[in-house]
Formats: sequence, C-alpha cells, structure tokens
Amino acid sequence: MTTLLADGQLPRQGDRRVVDVAVGVLIRPGGEFLLTSRPVGKVYEGYWEFPGGKIEAGETVEQALRRELQEEIGITIAAARPWRVEMVDYPHALVRLNFCQVFQWSGELQMKEGQHFSWQTLPVQVQPVLPGTVPVLAWFAQERGFTGPTYWA
Repeated sequence: MTTLLADGQLPRQGDRRVVDVAVGVLIRPGGEFLLTSRPVGKVYEGYWEFPGGKIEAGETVEQALRRELQEEIGITIAAARPWRVEMVDYPHALVRLNFCQVFQWSGELQMKEGQHFSWQTLPVQVQPVLPGTVPVLAWFAQERGFTGPTYWA
C-alpha cells in the first residue's frame, strides 16, 4: 500500500500513530455518489469528502461505518462492501481510510453536523475536494472509462 502525501509543503505535527477511519461510498442505482462537506471547526473545514469517521476500539470497519453514518447523516445502511484501503499522510494525522461501497440504505439524509451534501458524477462539480477523496475519484474514472482531463470541473 502506498501513502498519499497531502499538503506535503506543510510540516507534520501531532501524534503520528495511524488513525483508522471507515468511509462510506454511497452509490445510487444511476451511479451518482454522495459527497459531504466537512463541518465548521474541523480540520479541512468545507472540503468535500465521502462520509464516515474513526473506528473505535473493538469495532469492525462495518460497525464503525454503520454508527458514523447514523450519527452524521441519519441513515441506516444495509451491507457495506469492503472496497479499497488507502493511507493518507495529512499534516495533522496519518490516516488509513477503509473505503466501503454502500448501495442500499434507509432513512432520509440529515446533515447532523451542519455539513452540506451533494450527489455527484464525474467530473465532480464541488470544490475543494479532500485529498483522501481524490483516489476514489480516480478509481471511479478508471471503472467508468472517464477520459476527462481531471476528475472535477
């Protein structure tokens, strides 16, 4: 597994232990995927990402994802299909992103942390995009045969 260096010009700080995160890539039947903005007061505030959060001690990736999506956006997911794992070295933390594809859920989206949401396709119309989100856009582009110059407009 390679490590994506985010904002490499900035110094690394804080605890450099790996933080495991469960990330939900919610995909509608037509192929649109859900992006949410990072809430006010969090690192990278306003950046767009796939929803999810830290895996707590004793939780599996799927358990953490289920909990985080209920807490953050008010939905209950059906099965979460493990997809890919990506390591990202942010200035504030070293993060292992455990991406899961989710095709079925119940409940209406409720942005419980004051964030925004947007259903997207390629090229992505929202900006800025969190560095850890970029690999997923590249995977989508490869899977879908997208040949645009970038993954966003």
